[in-house]
Amino acid sequence: MSLPRIAIDAMGGDEGVRVMVEGAALARRQHEKFKFLLVGDSARIEAALDHHPNLRAASEILHCDDVVGGDELPSKAIRRAKTTSMGLAVNAVKTGDAGAAVSAGNTGALMAMSKLALRTMPGIDRPALAAIMPTLQAHDVVMLDLGANTEADARNLVQYAVMGAAYSRIVNGFDKPVVRLLNIGTEEIKGTEELRDAAAMLTAASASGALALQFDGFVESDKINRGETHVVVTDGFSGNIALKAIEGSARFVTDLLRQAFTSSLRSKIGFLVSRPATELLKHHLDPNNHNGAVFLGLNGVVVKSHGSANAKGVAHAVAVTARLLENELTQRIAHDLSQLGEGTLGQKARGAAVAPKNDEATA
Repeated sequence: MSLPRIAIDAMGGDEGVRVMVEGAALARRQHEKFKFLLVGDSARIEAALDHHPNLRAASEILHCDDVVGGDELPSKAIRRAKTTSMGLAVNAVKTGDAGAAVSAGNTGALMAMSKLALRTMPGIDRPALAAIMPTLQAHDVVMLDLGANTEADARNLVQYAVMGAAYSRIVNGFDKPVVRLLNIGTEEIKGTEELRDAAAMLTAASASGALALQFDGFVESDKINRGETHVVVTDGFSGNIALKAIEGSARFVTDLLRQAFTSSLRSKIGFLVSRPATELLKHHLDPNNHNGAVFLGLNGVVVKSHGSANAKGVAHAVAVTARLLENELTQRIAHDLSQLGEGTLGQKARGAAVAPKNDEATA
């Protein structure tokens, strides 16, 4: 089966055309079957392609010189969906001109345009933004929602769990990923009523064998990167805060090590001795090696690259996109939802003990 081509918003991101084209070229060198629809200013794209003849042979250009601003309100940007590089890249998925779209542009605008053009899948109330993050183990952890929706009820969280597990099976190769809900404690009485209701539903569905996942209760934020959990599920508000706290901590450690190793001559010598270990740490913490967040729950694949990603990061996002196409992500999610059944989503699991609202449950 030939891989559908990938539409790339060549104008998005901090550096736009140069990095997006270079990243696509790097992905193309690693995977020669990739084909692209490059959306953006044709003159600038043509100039960039002069340095990448291999990419030129596998690409078509769709001219567009209108760009969504990084700080532009989604409500404003969505009115220009038919004239901007981001909107046209997403629309190519809708029309079938591309199998998936990749953009490093405004996240809110990309979410709004994608949801309007592609709509949510049957059985999904709200799409979710999912990303992979490094762990102490050989595999990454999938986390969602990271900001598509600030609030989520129990039904939404169960849907996120199903989508996140399908994603994890593709990117990490697990048959039944371990799924946990992000909470302020691991005890059953902890957290909001929505979290406890979602836990009851997932416990019942997991025990029945209806889902290709293992639900294992709650996880606290300090355990996200331990590698014991394969999928972490939460609402977009909490997820975005947790993600930025983790990214900030990684930058803090990196900067602290840099200061320590340059503080004296002895420290510089120590750096040379320990350089293999520090290079491994740098590689593990480099966000470009984990770039590519996915909007799950849409009738099509849309991947968000970090705005500051370099060419290696863009290439990683493109590779993730291709894997999702090859492994038919949307079809997997649809199948898993059909196995779950509306009955599980529509009511609390029978016999599940739900603790009353009190100070202890939310402290």
